[in-house]
Amino acid sequence: MKNFITPLVGIVLATVSFAQNPADFKNPPQKFRPEPLWFWNNTTISREEIDEQMTGFRDQCGYGGFAILPFGQNLAPKYLTEEYFDLYKYTAERAAEMGLTLSLYDEYGFPTGSGGAINADGIPRFHNRFPSLTMKRLDKIEEEAEGGTTYIAPLNKTGVLMAVVAMNTESKERIDLNNQITEETIVWKVPEGRWKIMQFVCVKDDDPNMDYLSKEAAKAYVSMTHDAYYKRMPDLFGTTITSTFFDEPTLYRAQARCWTPTFNEEFQEHYGFSPTLYYPALWYDIGPETQAARNALFGFRAELYASAYPKIVSEWGAEHGIFATGHQDNEEIENPVGTSTDLMKCFKYQTAPGIDKIGGPRPAEKFYKIVSSAAYNWDHSLVMSETYGAMGDIPWDTLYNIAMDQYTKGINVLIPHAVWYNDADVTFKPELSHRNKLYSDKLHQFNTFLARLNILLRNEDRYVTDIAMLYPIETMQGEHYFDGPLDPYQGGVKIPDMDYIQVSERLTNLLGRDFMFLHPEVLNATCHVDKNGMHLENELQYNTFHTLILPSIKTIGTADLTKIVEFYESGGRVIFTTQLPSKSTDPNQDELIAELIKTLFPKGTSRDTYTVQTSSQGGEVWFLPNPTKEMLHRALTDNSTITYDIEFPEGTTPLRYIHKEHDGRDLYYLANLQEDTFESTIVIRGKKQFELWNPHNGEVLPVETEYTRKGNERVTLIDLTLAPSQSLFLIETR
Repeated sequence: MKNFITPLVGIVLATVSFAQNPADFKNPPQKFRPEPLWFWNNTTISREEIDEQMTGFRDQCGYGGFAILPFGQNLAPKYLTEEYFDLYKYTAERAAEMGLTLSLYDEYGFPTGSGGAINADGIPRFHNRFPSLTMKRLDKIEEEAEGGTTYIAPLNKTGVLMAVVAMNTESKERIDLNNQITEETIVWKVPEGRWKIMQFVCVKDDDPNMDYLSKEAAKAYVSMTHDAYYKRMPDLFGTTITSTFFDEPTLYRAQARCWTPTFNEEFQEHYGFSPTLYYPALWYDIGPETQAARNALFGFRAELYASAYPKIVSEWGAEHGIFATGHQDNEEIENPVGTSTDLMKCFKYQTAPGIDKIGGPRPAEKFYKIVSSAAYNWDHSLVMSETYGAMGDIPWDTLYNIAMDQYTKGINVLIPHAVWYNDADVTFKPELSHRNKLYSDKLHQFNTFLARLNILLRNEDRYVTDIAMLYPIETMQGEHYFDGPLDPYQGGVKIPDMDYIQVSERLTNLLGRDFMFLHPEVLNATCHVDKNGMHLENELQYNTFHTLILPSIKTIGTADLTKIVEFYESGGRVIFTTQLPSKSTDPNQDELIAELIKTLFPKGTSRDTYTVQTSSQGGEVWFLPNPTKEMLHRALTDNSTITYDIEFPEGTTPLRYIHKEHDGRDLYYLANLQEDTFESTIVIRGKKQFELWNPHNGEVLPVETEYTRKGNERVTLIDLTLAPSQSLFLIETR
């Protein structure tokens, strides 16, 4: 009973019950083919050359469209001039005639936020038009004073005053000094002890990009870019222009202290109290309230960031018949608080969350699951990756393996980086077009492979998994602070004991256990617990989890931990790793966290060996001080009555996979990224019939199955042989 052998052979079945047409799978329609970035770089663009290149990209490369990326110092016509728009409109109209689509890249080069320079002095367009809406930062001006003296100092007038706070250097007592200001001078009789007197001022930074925390700045940017395109070619939006793409905004700019003048006002409206006394926590330990204060401030900054440009451009896209995607810069930082603020929440309002798989020491693959999980957490289905940029002339097996890894981890909009108008001046290799002799022979075949993946995985299908992992953003926010020891580009602060990335990789790459990251906000607001598990109650991306993993977590919300205790007591499996929570995101609630942990581990835990506790309803809670592959496997399987959705035999290197549900039927995509052939029997929960759809050659084959029982459940056994750098779909039939 072998269902996929090397070489691949078989026949196309005449009738298939799956909703997609096998004829389309064999020869994918244009709309499913990938759309690379098309750099218009360092040359004069002509209509004749546009026609020639687009024809070659379509017919010889197998692309389905492009995202035009203006780039370089010598591009003509100049960006956003009438001549530029005329040429862009011509390109879009020709694309429509050729059955191609365009994605509206929103910047000249990158990052999104400047609008490109408009004259010889290099002043960016956005800064020139909206100087009050460019980037701001938070400065701290401080002095120390002894008790018994009178402190007199002028207010700093360099920007917008956010807070004036005195903090006792020993007791950490903080006093709001706003009512001690007279005629722009602070006059304060200092109590006993030694005190820091701090002014916090939001100032204009030299960075000319838009204020990424400002909705007003986001709307201004959209008016300068997207509205300008729409005004000139409205009939092409939603038909030929189908999406928009933003590139590499981040908060490591402005000395990694990005702030916005309306922060206090918006914070007060959201929380119902002033943030004034929390400001010192952005730099200092302020005592027991430190983690709560930092979570309030950094957490709200993350909300402002998410609800500014990503949300505004997504809403604009929806209003104009297109979807919005884009990605952060430097997503590979383990602690994202100083860069993307929160690599899940920054995508909360974005139609298609994205990531950038780029060359150099930037392992984006470790973070694919965070971005795809963000989509599922907030009920989206599209997940984008800008892929292959600056990786050099990589071989075919690398191209395929990266794509397969991405699609098994939830990405379903792969944007190749890139094709170049001026291919004699390529800044970031590879140049993925028919003009590059390294790729020309097999590029059409590769893009057909990607199109087949898109046909089956780029749908509004439900992602299915049994395991959730709490995203430890509250711990990272609680330990982050401004002006940390690391360079801002590296995130500023490395958080001790973080292991969520390591646990993630061991699950998917070593144990064959897929999972979803669960954001604390979503756990709190969108999940409920009963005897059947923990239910994520989204409209599209709903799920039921039987196992919840809490990777090294110091700080957690009391409501979340209370729900986790309820999950355990109702029969769920909870696995803590490396460290147990001890701090609350809620002020003065650390003791409640300790009580809840004692409920889970009444006899305590050891840092030397694992601890396990069982509830009366069959729940289990584990603490793994060293979450190795072996210990994670044990915690997932010992005494377990759970049959996971798909299981691989012990002792084998598992396949990468993703499980989706299409029209009530299971769809599995499996890929072999190892150097050896996978040859073994896999177990799928339930009694199922499947067809095998081969994305490498478009064939559809019947699948031989056997059935047995595992515990109380029927399971399906399928023998598979899968060569290295090969993949397949198993699709349930009626």
